[in-house]
Parts: sequence; structure tokens; C-alpha cells
Amino acid sequence: MIELKTADEINKMAATGAFVADTLATLSIEAEPGVNLMQLEHRARALITARGAESCYWDYAPSFGRGPFRNVICLSVNDAVLHGMPRDYVLRDGDVLSLDLAVSIDGWVADAAVTVTVGDETDAADAALISSTQRALDAGIAAAVPGGRLGDISAAIGAVATAAGYRVNAEFGGHGLGHTMHEDPHIPNRGRPGRGLLLRSGMTFALEPWWARGSDRLVMDADGWTLRSADGSNTAHSEHTIAITETGPRILTSPSGAHAAS
Repeated sequence: MIELKTADEINKMAATGAFVADTLATLSIEAEPGVNLMQLEHRARALITARGAESCYWDYAPSFGRGPFRNVICLSVNDAVLHGMPRDYVLRDGDVLSLDLAVSIDGWVADAAVTVTVGDETDAADAALISSTQRALDAGIAAAVPGGRLGDISAAIGAVATAAGYRVNAEFGGHGLGHTMHEDPHIPNRGRPGRGLLLRSGMTFALEPWWARGSDRLVMDADGWTLRSADGSNTAHSEHTIAITETGPRILTSPSGAHAAS
């Protein structure tokens, strides 16, 4: 069932979203060469505790993972793109790092992800890859309007990937959210415009374009969580929590929590 949120409930999600955005910004700055992923994990734990928030990841045990996830943030490096389990790894100059965070504050969830390059050494192909997911996210958000269809969002995201020469895996994508992190509907990163669920004001979604420089197939690490590109090529992942409103899409995971349309 898809729950339509009131304006007040959307504001509460935006308050959670502002914390998520601020935390990701802080961790992105602190992700420098020589920093261990576990340092970022423990920093995230401290920030969540200080805010009185609850991690949506800790003890999460979905069908696609192995047992409960015992961390508060997903940290995926280079060819890892989704569900990256923090581990004993020291970041190097030029690494591509995706940070994905979802928390609940006062019963309302927000979820976002960013991909950054570590240090001063940036590969042009990695920069183009990251930019493509950001542009796709903008396109998907712009298509999230009342009276549209879910396929409009998926098609807008996929069109950016295709135009840039990337292949899209539709197995993992965006999703509804509200009181919990994963709710209906599933929002694949490719689709057909004019098809699917009718979009209505009050719907709240997490949109998350992700893909690799090469293969669209994924392989899983022995940890039972971390998903990597099958060919070992670098990956990128961008995500916002948004609300559909009568005046257009509202990005809820921005530092200000203000109305924003892309």
C-alpha cells in the first residue's frame, strides 16, 4: 500500500532529510586518503546518536542480504556500488567512494547517497560517470509530477544513462519510503514513459540512479552484502528522497530541507 503524506508529514521527512544531507556532506569531506572506512562508519554512528536519530540499516535483514546488517552506513569503493559493508580498508587517492545513508527521526525516514572521488587524483572517466548519475537523478526528479506515471521517472533516468553510453541494471533501483526505509513502489532505473502507477501529490520516493562504466551485471562479495560490477569497472550512485507536491517535486534530502525542483 502507498501512503500519501500530508504537508506536515512531508516537512517532518524533510527535517530527517536535512540531517541525512548534512551527514553525507560531512563524511564526504572527511573521506580523505589515509582514512579507514571504519573511521567513517564510527563517525556516522556518533552523528546519528548525537542527533537522536535511528539507523535504518542497523539490524536490517532483507531477502537480498546475508543476515542483519550491523553498520549504519553503506560505503562502496570503486567497483562496489550498492550495500557496501564498511570494512578495514584505507582510502587511496583517486578512489571512487559511494556513501549511502538512511535514518529515521521521530518516526520519519529519509534516504540519500552521494559518490565522490577521494583526494586530488580524479580520473576523467570516473568524473563523467558520477556526473551522469547526478544528471539522471535531476531528470528523474523533474518527471515526478502529479498526473504523470511511474514509468516517466524510470524512463527519464534511463535516457540519461543511455545517452552517456552506460548500461542500466533494473534489479535494484528507487523505492517508496515514509515510516520505513523500503516501501512500495519499486522504481527501476529504466522504463517506458506513460506506463505504471499514476503519480499523486503526497507520494514520497527515494530515486537512486546507479551504474558502472562497463557491465550492468552485479556480483556479490563474500560478506553477503556488497554488490560490485561484474567486470570490475568503477561505479557511481546518486540518490535523493523526494516528495510529489501540487507545485512540483520537492527534494527532501537537501541541507535546508526547503522546496527544490531540479
